[in-house]
Amino acid sequence: MRIAEGNVSRGRHGACWAYPKCLTPVDWSFLIQHIVILQNLLAQDAVDANTMNNLDFDLHLDKVYKWTASSLEEKKTFIRCLRKLNHRFLAGSIAFVNVPSCAAEEAESQEELHMYQEMSPKEAADVLKLMEEYEPLVNNSVAFAEQLSNDLHVLDEANLRAIISSEKQVTQLMSNIDEALAEVARVEETLQIYNELLGSVKQQMDHIHQENSLLHRIISNKTRLMDEILFLTTHLNLSREHCDALSRADLSSPSRVKACIAAAEALSACMNIQIHPGDRLYDREIKALFEQAKTFLVGRRKGSDSDLFASGESSPVAGVFPRFCAMNLSPPGTGSAVGSTVLSVCYKGFLTCPMVSKQILEQVLRELQPLCTAEQQFIEKFFQLSHDAADLEVSGQCPPHLIAYLSFSRLEEPTTQLLSEIFSCLEPELRGFLDICNKIHPFGCLQVLVTLNDSIFEMWDSSSALPASFLNTILGNMLLLTKNSFNKCIVSITRKIEETRMPSKLKGGILPSVSRFEEFVSFSEEVFRTAQRRRELDKAHLRLGRFIFVNTDMVMMENFHHIHCFLCQKMIHCLEDKKIEAKQRYSEHMEKYIITYLGQPLEKLNQFFEGVKARVAQGVKEEEISFQLAYSKQELRKVIDKYPGKEVKRALETLYKKIHKDLSPEENLLPVVWHAMEQELIHQYQEFEDLIQRCYAGSGIAMDFTVEDLLSYFSSITVSNM
Repeated sequence: MRIAEGNVSRGRHGACWAYPKCLTPVDWSFLIQHIVILQNLLAQDAVDANTMNNLDFDLHLDKVYKWTASSLEEKKTFIRCLRKLNHRFLAGSIAFVNVPSCAAEEAESQEELHMYQEMSPKEAADVLKLMEEYEPLVNNSVAFAEQLSNDLHVLDEANLRAIISSEKQVTQLMSNIDEALAEVARVEETLQIYNELLGSVKQQMDHIHQENSLLHRIISNKTRLMDEILFLTTHLNLSREHCDALSRADLSSPSRVKACIAAAEALSACMNIQIHPGDRLYDREIKALFEQAKTFLVGRRKGSDSDLFASGESSPVAGVFPRFCAMNLSPPGTGSAVGSTVLSVCYKGFLTCPMVSKQILEQVLRELQPLCTAEQQFIEKFFQLSHDAADLEVSGQCPPHLIAYLSFSRLEEPTTQLLSEIFSCLEPELRGFLDICNKIHPFGCLQVLVTLNDSIFEMWDSSSALPASFLNTILGNMLLLTKNSFNKCIVSITRKIEETRMPSKLKGGILPSVSRFEEFVSFSEEVFRTAQRRRELDKAHLRLGRFIFVNTDMVMMENFHHIHCFLCQKMIHCLEDKKIEAKQRYSEHMEKYIITYLGQPLEKLNQFFEGVKARVAQGVKEEEISFQLAYSKQELRKVIDKYPGKEVKRALETLYKKIHKDLSPEENLLPVVWHAMEQELIHQYQEFEDLIQRCYAGSGIAMDFTVEDLLSYFSSITVSNM
């Protein structure tokens, strides 16, 4: 017997059994036949539950049928299929006898039953209708299957004829679809053309709108100015008769007294007229300018107020500073707009590229220059305060701060006062913006210094600039502040270089001070590459250069001492000569180190007596040295007076701290070097005393401290630092 899921086989009694997963019409006929047979099945007996190798089992229908499976697996498969059919269609009416592991088989049946999809009510109704229609054939599965197969063939033939008949319609439909796609392409092309045309029209309309806004503002300003002028000329007008009466001041007759009184009253009325206060227009717009410049420089998250520049809406300063809203801050040659370059960087965080801050500052100054120049020209022309340009010529070689000073000194007081009141917020706003520029990068003050220098030179050389510019005066003040910031930056760098401790175990490589100096020089040279003036930078380079040359004698001394100690510990015979050489070179560099630093506590004394020895070496007699103007007794007393005992001790304490900072603690050379310093200084002192006795005999000149004092100084400094 062969029984398996999805297969149909026959037992020796001719019964057919199957359990299909997907029921076709033929499967339905077999299933119905099986259900009819199983309805008569009363029990299934596996014969012996304890004998797993028994292939026999019984089916109790109208009588007992004996079955023999071909294998144990086939027997289990058949019983499992029978369980599924019993559970699904017969509500468990069949009893299973001597079947082992009922609970496990039941659970397995439940899991496999979940693989089947339950029929919907409509499907169940269709099946019942089908069975009612073919009720006479239900008991004859073969006839029922043949009838269903014939019906299927009829349906297939009808479907095929319908497909053949609709082929022309399908062809026509595809043709219509192709035509529709072509038409859509033509429409899209037309829309693209219209969109381009509308885009140019939109740009033109935006330009016209901006021009109209400017015209409206100009008209409004002219109207307000005319109203103000009419108000002033009407209410501040003093007739010629009143002016004559006041100028004559004739009180000789009652009529003339009366005329003077009337003139005085008219003048008093004019002076008491309440003039309309201004609304500080420039203050509002200058603050808006710097606020947006700070937004560009610092950057904020998307969706904030910093989108003013990126959006198409007009900014608060678009009327007075239209170019700022469209300025190009990208590097030269890229041609990209500000919205796609700077803002995309700004929104990600703080800017690290100092070139961006330079370009923004340059643009801000370019926006301020025509504004301040136009206002100054108007004031000087309107109030007749213009100057003779020939009197204000300044040499082109003058530094920018001197140009600004001369410009400021030659501006007359009324012009300066008026412009200071009109642009009252310009200097503090500019100072605040420059502070941000200085802080945006560790060397940001260099960018500000170069930009201000170049801007002052450009404004002075510009044909449209005034000989005495108010803006140049403001920039001159800012330049002085920037130079102070630059000097503080250089001082900070030198302090960091000076305070950098040498590595405790120097194995070669670049020192931190050298790397710091290289970083500053590279950055500053790039910034000053196109600068018109670099005197301040050259001074800074020379100043920093003096600090990066570390005391190589100290470094070599420590390293040769380390090598000597190491070779002494190892006692390697072949390196004995190197050990001797290391000790020799260690001693040489320590001697150079001591001599270099020893001049610091008694520097002027050392220089004085070095000069004395040089004169003696040149052939001057020792007793004639005191007659040399530079080495007279008076000069010697002046030098000795600068080194009282307390001053020498203080200098030695400073020297000790310096040596302690320079030397690494691993080598423990401080006591050795300090003792050598003591011996060398005593030797130097004795040499000074000997020269005094030989060259200034009988003068009674002596130093303020003795050898015992020096020993005491060294001892107390050593004890206090233990």
